[in-house]
Amino acid sequence: MRMLTRSKFFCCVALVLFVALPLHAQNPTQIVQTAVNTELAASRNDHSLWKYRDEQRDANKVSIVVQTAKGSVKRLIERNGAPLTAAEAQAEGARIQSTIHDPEKMAKQRRDGASDDKNAAELLNMLPTAFLWKIANENGDSVTLTFYPNPDFSPPDMESRVLSAMAGDLVVDKKQHRIKTISGKLVRDVTFGWGLLGRMKQGGTFRVERRELKPGLWQITETHVNIVGKALLFKNIGQQQDEVQTDFIQVPADTTLEQAAEMSKEKH
Repeated sequence: MRMLTRSKFFCCVALVLFVALPLHAQNPTQIVQTAVNTELAASRNDHSLWKYRDEQRDANKVSIVVQTAKGSVKRLIERNGAPLTAAEAQAEGARIQSTIHDPEKMAKQRRDGASDDKNAAELLNMLPTAFLWKIANENGDSVTLTFYPNPDFSPPDMESRVLSAMAGDLVVDKKQHRIKTISGKLVRDVTFGWGLLGRMKQGGTFRVERRELKPGLWQITETHVNIVGKALLFKNIGQQQDEVQTDFIQVPADTTLEQAAEMSKEKH
């Protein structure tokens, strides 16, 4: 292990002391910064894998997802409120086998996941400066903060422009400094290229719920997005997403894709 330089050592000590401060001793922005630091550290260090039931209410689909170190297996089990027919289930099994034995498809899945993680980390890093923060209320377990756009913030890209036009609430677990819930609403239209390339409409909403599944292990359990609009020539930012994840079971770290495919089969 490389030795820390003297300056890095003191920076680390300062960070540890800062994170250790009780939430009531920090101002609102410090509370958010502490939560962001904690979430980023957890993202780097949490390598837990899970099997769960994924209900995509917006698409009327239910799937079983099993994560592995090599990628995830997602098996569709219901569509429009009804189980798959025998023929549909057979076709779904064939699709899964084709996917997990295709190195290019699995590599693309991992690249897409890494890109999503990178984008999420970048947006998370912007939270303390993209908004102005106020403490709304506290209880024994959590503190709720409200946020609204910081007029001095200059968003560097399209995604952050949409983010910085939001106002809403953030709920932080006081003991672990983890983000439990974040919800927001677009308080103004967001245009790209003076509206010629795209527009996100005022009033769009999002809400993300997270829960502790095991001590220190947190996962997203609900995602609700209702943002209207699109950006021409670019990836569509507007989304309609209504997704709930339940029945989490931790998966061994050495689970193979073949084992995950078998685990994804619903047992009756």
